[in-house]
Amino acid sequence: MRIRPIMLIAATATAAALATAGGMATAATGTSTATPTPAATATPTAHGSGSAGASVVSGSGSSATPAPATPAAFTVTSTTTAPIDAGTAAEILASCLGSEASQYHAVIAVRAPVASSDTDGVVIAVNSANQYVQCESKGHKGNSMSVPATFINDRLWGTGHLVEFFDSFSAPTGAGQFLSLGAGHYTPDVAKVTISYGDDPTQYPAVMAGGAFVHTAAISTGHNANSFPPAPYVHAYNADGKEIYNQKTQPTVKGAAQ
Repeated sequence: MRIRPIMLIAATATAAALATAGGMATAATGTSTATPTPAATATPTAHGSGSAGASVVSGSGSSATPAPATPAAFTVTSTTTAPIDAGTAAEILASCLGSEASQYHAVIAVRAPVASSDTDGVVIAVNSANQYVQCESKGHKGNSMSVPATFINDRLWGTGHLVEFFDSFSAPTGAGQFLSLGAGHYTPDVAKVTISYGDDPTQYPAVMAGGAFVHTAAISTGHNANSFPPAPYVHAYNADGKEIYNQKTQPTVKGAAQ
């Protein structure tokens, strides 16, 4: 089961070389925050970054009563990634994109710090028109949460935004253990992208290359079967080290004023 709510921001970017380094391996603790998940409307699949919605239980009488989710303590146990070699990245793109694979070259290709039943990493690729695709990996195979996989390109609307979110999700890797993975791209105004989780202010460096970024983490919420992973929040900084985007406080939907 993957948890995939909707949050999007537009941007433009340029392509560059294959990323070969991952995030820093550290650990931090916090409390996850439940965020209601909006329903998908015009798109065939849900896209973006966030957390699972609150649970619903039966109440007395004829209607169901929403039950607020209890925040769960969590620990980010690792954000370390390992590079995927160019040959394997090409195989992942071929199985993910089919005949369109030859039009794209990988700019980021990394294994996550932990694997779920169907995901152990991600490849971000771009074509000559600076259009991106995101393919999750499992071994040498790839798949996309977008339908078609190149649907992600249609999100490059608007101007004046700094960051665009691609597909983002959390997937269980064991009892109270989760893989959190997401990606996006950014304008040249952005020099550094970091990720925080839930209410913990600790920020972890994203993998960046070719105008794209990837964030992935192994997260533990203990052995509570009803626990949920914390939402990831994107932060962007300029070359002077000033924070110029904070997903927690700035709009995260198309058309929102900034």
